[in-house]
Amino acid sequence: MKQARRNAVRTLAALTVGALLPIGAAQAAEKIKVGLMLPYTGTFAALGTAITNGFKQYVAEQGGTLAGREVEYFVVDDESDPAKATENANKLVKRDQVDVLVGTVHSGVALAMAKVARDNKTLMIIPNAGADELTGPLCAPNVFRTSFSNWQPGYAMGKVAAEKGHKTAVTMSWKYAAGDEASNGFAKGFEASGGKVLKHLTLPFPNVEFQALLTEIASLKPEAVYVFFAGGGAVKFVKDYEAAGLKNSIPLYSSGFLTDGTLAAMGGSGEGLLTALHYADGLENAKDKAFRNTYATTYKLQPDVYAVQGYDAAQLLKAGLDAVKGGKLEQPAMIKAMEAATIDSPRGAFTLSKAHNPVQDIYLRKAEGQENKVVSVAAAKLADPARGCRM
Repeated sequence: MKQARRNAVRTLAALTVGALLPIGAAQAAEKIKVGLMLPYTGTFAALGTAITNGFKQYVAEQGGTLAGREVEYFVVDDESDPAKATENANKLVKRDQVDVLVGTVHSGVALAMAKVARDNKTLMIIPNAGADELTGPLCAPNVFRTSFSNWQPGYAMGKVAAEKGHKTAVTMSWKYAAGDEASNGFAKGFEASGGKVLKHLTLPFPNVEFQALLTEIASLKPEAVYVFFAGGGAVKFVKDYEAAGLKNSIPLYSSGFLTDGTLAAMGGSGEGLLTALHYADGLENAKDKAFRNTYATTYKLQPDVYAVQGYDAAQLLKAGLDAVKGGKLEQPAMIKAMEAATIDSPRGAFTLSKAHNPVQDIYLRKAEGQENKVVSVAAAKLADPARGCRM
C-alpha cells in the first residue's frame, strides 16, 4: 500500500508540473532539416557561399531558429555539375531525409534537383537558378523560387535597350539553360519594341575563351550586345570585351549577374555598365539598410543579390513553418502558407505567382565603383509568363 501511495504521489506531482509548464515546453518542436545543395567550389563558389550566408543570417535574426524550431543543416557541394546532381540530391533526400532542399545556382543542376524533389514529394526552395522550366512546364506544388526566372531580367533589359534607340543587337552566353533563356527573354523584350536580334552566340559552359566570338561581334556590327555570364566567367568576359575595343563602340547590356559580386575583380572594366535585376545598391527601404548593415558586420563583406535570395529563401521557409505552429511538418499547410506569403525582402516586398515564382520589380542599375546603383525601375511587379505550368 505504501509503495502504491508513493507512486500515486509521483504521478500527481508529474501531472502538476506538466500542467504548469508553458504549452510546448514538455516536448520541443520537431527540428527542421535543411539540405543546402549549392556550389562551394568552381566558378560559382562565391555565389553559393553568399546564398548560404544570407540564409543563415535570417535564421540568426530569428534567434537561431525558424518558427521556434532548431535548424539542422546538411551541406553538399554540387560543383555546378549536372551529371552529379541527381545522386547528390538523392543523398540529401533519402540518406539524410531532409525536410527541404535549398538549391541551387546552376540551372542544369536545379532541373535535376527539382525532379528528385517532385518524385519524392520533398519541399524545395530555389534561391537562384532561373531556368524558366522550373516554374513553367516543370512547376510543382512543392517547388518554390525566391530569385527570378531567366526571362524576367532579360525581358526587362530588352525593353530598356529598345527604349534607348538601339535597332539591332547580338546576344551571347554560355550554351546552357540559363544562357539560352536569358537571351530569349532579351529578344522578346527587344523585338516587341521594334528591335532585331541579329544572332545568338554561345560557347560551352564554363569555357572562357571569348576572343573568336568577340571578333564575330565586331564583324556583325550590332548597335548593342546583350550577354549572360556570372562569377569568374563574367569577370573575364568584361575585361576581354574592353580589351577588344568594343566597350566604347558597342554598348554592352546584361542581366545583373554580370556585375553582381564581380565589380571589384573587374578592376574598372565594368565601370558604367547597365544591367537589369531584381536587386540594386542604393534602394531606399529600411529592410535593405538593416540587412546590409548586419551582413557587412557578420561577414565583413557587402551583400549582393545572391545573399538576398538566400535570405529570402529562409523567410519563405519560415512562412511555411509558422502555419504548422510547432506541430508536425504537414506539407499541405506549409505550401498553402508559402503561396500566400508576402516576403519583406531587402529588394522590396514581393509575392509569388501561381507558379511559385516572385512577382517583383526589375531595376535598371549602373555600375559605379564597386556598386550596382539603382537608376530606375525597368519593369514594375513583373510576373513571369510561366508558359506550360499546369498547377
